[in-house]
Amino acid sequence: MGAITYRWQRVLLFVAMNRYEFKDSLLRVMERKVHWSQSALEGGQVPAGRLHILLEQEYGVWVRDYPIFLGRAYVQCPLCKVRRELAENLYEEETGKISGSAPHAELFLEYPRGLGMSLERFRHPQLLPQAAAFRALLDEATSGHGWAVATAVTTLFLEGTQHERCVIEPGHHKPPVPRAHHHPLVKYYGLPVSCLALERAQRAVESAHRKGAWHLMLDFVDERERPAVLQWMGHVLHGWLHYRDELAEACGLVSAGSARRAG
Repeated sequence: MGAITYRWQRVLLFVAMNRYEFKDSLLRVMERKVHWSQSALEGGQVPAGRLHILLEQEYGVWVRDYPIFLGRAYVQCPLCKVRRELAENLYEEETGKISGSAPHAELFLEYPRGLGMSLERFRHPQLLPQAAAFRALLDEATSGHGWAVATAVTTLFLEGTQHERCVIEPGHHKPPVPRAHHHPLVKYYGLPVSCLALERAQRAVESAHRKGAWHLMLDFVDERERPAVLQWMGHVLHGWLHYRDELAEACGLVSAGSARRAG
């Protein structure tokens, strides 16, 4: 009887989640969006011959079709104020005209172009198994579970980082953005600085997009929708971590724990 009562108490607390609890739960999900391979990627430890794998998988999994995910959130949303914000984000992604640049997916392709890679590989990238599974999860999350879930997965998870607390809580400061010549692709692989157009476009709109994403989540998502949003954010985090494990291995990276076990 005690166990049943405890489970029901947890259900009631979850259903009655207030704005602060919702915000904190979302932040805790985002603070787990950290993978052991990130420091290796930033330190230029991916062999140059495998760098194309990283770029192809990221492009095929979500970069190319990010506007589609946003569009799904837009068409599911009955709230005109939310649709306007999503439309502005979508317009920037598809055209780059707010930042004075170009479509963001096209700007991403400046990386492989500047590194001398064949862009033919990016026309129909072959996804690794966990990459394909993660892409399928993104399609599922953004397709039939309402605007709130689709918006959270796209504007919070995919666009956001582990430093989201810096966006909405005073006193938390985001790590400084490295200068262009310190970007890993420039510093370790010889990418021309001129090919960092996506970085420049994102910086031009990043602050507004991050604050806008949290505004939509905290000010427009109905209490009854909050549990589903958190559930799907957890699913997406789990899928992302598996995807990044596979991607790191494909790029020739080994975690410290695996290295110790192998030794």
